[in-house]
Amino acid sequence: MAQKASSFSTIAILLLILISPSFASFPSVPILNSDSICNLTPHPDFCKSILPSDKSITKFDFSRICLRQSLSNAYSLLGSIKYFLRLPSTSYLSTIRALEDCKFLAELNVDFLSYTLQNINAKEDNNNLDSSMAETLHALLSAVLTNTETCLEGLGASEAASRVEKGLLPSILNGDRFHGISLAIFKHAWVHEITKPLTGRRNHGFLNLGKAKNSPLPLIMSGHDQAIYESVSGQKPAHPDVGEGVNVSQLVVVNPDGSGDFTTINEAVAAAPNNTGNGTQYFVIYVVSGVYEEYVVIPKKKQNLMMIGDGIDKTIITGNRSVADGNGMTTFNSATFAVVGSGFVAVNITFRNTAGAINHQAVAVRNGADKSTFYRCSFEGYQDTLYTHSLRQFYKECDIYGTIDFIFGNAAVVFQDCNIYPRLPLEHQFNTITAQGRRDPNQSTGISIQNCVIKAANDLASSNRTTKTYLGRPWKEFSRTIVMQSFMDDLIEPSGWAEWVGNFALDTLYYAEYRNSGPGSNTDARVNWQGYHKNLTGSDAAVFTVDNLIQGGTWLDPTGVPYNEDLD
Repeated sequence: MAQKASSFSTIAILLLILISPSFASFPSVPILNSDSICNLTPHPDFCKSILPSDKSITKFDFSRICLRQSLSNAYSLLGSIKYFLRLPSTSYLSTIRALEDCKFLAELNVDFLSYTLQNINAKEDNNNLDSSMAETLHALLSAVLTNTETCLEGLGASEAASRVEKGLLPSILNGDRFHGISLAIFKHAWVHEITKPLTGRRNHGFLNLGKAKNSPLPLIMSGHDQAIYESVSGQKPAHPDVGEGVNVSQLVVVNPDGSGDFTTINEAVAAAPNNTGNGTQYFVIYVVSGVYEEYVVIPKKKQNLMMIGDGIDKTIITGNRSVADGNGMTTFNSATFAVVGSGFVAVNITFRNTAGAINHQAVAVRNGADKSTFYRCSFEGYQDTLYTHSLRQFYKECDIYGTIDFIFGNAAVVFQDCNIYPRLPLEHQFNTITAQGRRDPNQSTGISIQNCVIKAANDLASSNRTTKTYLGRPWKEFSRTIVMQSFMDDLIEPSGWAEWVGNFALDTLYYAEYRNSGPGSNTDARVNWQGYHKNLTGSDAAVFTVDNLIQGGTWLDPTGVPYNEDLD
């Protein structure tokens, strides 16, 4: 049945191509055949089996064909997942949780693929997709692959993995190939690899105000909201003339004592307007000092939401879920705080997972929100503290604590002016700061640690135990991480980086260091892997700046958060 459905989908897609004016070829665009375009993908043979051999269509035509097939597969997989969730025999809690993750991720993939097709089908002139939109769609298609991989990981760890995987695995793997091919051809057709040169345009946001301890954001709001803000925060918002101001549509207050608008964070999130992603105003939730024992999710329909606390260790959101707690948790859904809605901003908040090292994977924050920002926040956990899952993210002046792989995931993410604190792990364990999960060379993802401080947390610094600490290890085949212009204390091992398993990914990863300082930054005894780079030029390092890796210059200014666009 699946093969017949797939053949029908292919025929339908080809008919659409013939009748749709958006698939017309333009004389200035080179005509290609499936062999030449498929050789650019990670699955050339599979690609040739699904694409027409017609030599009269362009790379843009091929891109649309593949994306339509990817979308068809995403719908099919979503239906299969829902079917398994309805089966009475699906009773293991861990399997149910893994399937729920897969359903959520498959729904995101349908959204991302539909949005991509909508935008490229609207372009009668194939060359008229502006660079900002091309980068956004590139990020979305990169996330589609990450979502599929995350679903597989959760299913593989469930108690009924063999039975469920037998039913879903063919569709998941088929979709994975479709998505990989779609990403590769889209990148070849629509994304222009242009790294912006170093321009000296460095400081943005509200500039010097960002240097003062606990200085407020420059909020632009109504007189009524400003009076409330000043009352609960004890300070006036920064004057917007100093820099870019944050346009506030509405301010609400969370206070457990009942004096605010809501007593819980989840109530405030639920009250935020839906689907405001095309706007430039923020719905602001002010969370006063206190310990909030809540599991919070910022869903995909809650966009441009800003959450402000009273400060690190004052406003604390805490939970203790872990994969070892007996409740069938996956790493993905162990998060105390999870973000999906695009344009999210958090300021002056501590996010904590108290499961402890003994319970292994236990996430404090999982972030899969495009154009999301965390400013002056703290992330506290042990293994897998901060799950930078997907899409584009920025962290400024934050504190991050953990042990094993405590910054991990497959987002395009920049950490700037942050403090990174490896903690004391269990006996016989070692610390790895990062575990980046790029598994396809066409994904626009990677971890960039810029102008940060890496030093031992108090428990590790005061311990008599010898604990090895590494900058990272390769979770996936094309893992990509750079540490640049940062201070490394002497806790970093001379070799710098650790293997995952044997020789896995050592030739295909991209790890780099650039102009770091401190006793742990000496690269003389670093690993000699083919994928490790220690002699970068400024142009090499510029690929991993705010401007180039996450296109921050196009979306960070409205947040009011200061950032350095390029290299210092």
